[in-house]
Amino acid sequence: MSRQCQLFGTAPSFGKTVSHSHRRSNRRFGPNIQSKRYYLASERRWIRLTLSTRAIKTIDRRGIESVVAEIRRSGQKV
Repeated sequence: MSRQCQLFGTAPSFGKTVSHSHRRSNRRFGPNIQSKRYYLASERRWIRLTLSTRAIKTIDRRGIESVVAEIRRSGQKV
């Protein structure tokens, strides 16, 4: 499974590592992805989402029900 947020689609970005001698080599910046379990009261079941920490804060503000509705509108299965 890719390291990608289910809510925002945050994926790894790419850049360069620059050494002391200023030689450059490729590197990958991974997002802070967490696997989190939420209880959906409307469906009386637990769901597991793969989210970035920014998405977890968004769920805390907006609520899990509205966020799950948005994820389903985007075509993902929850």
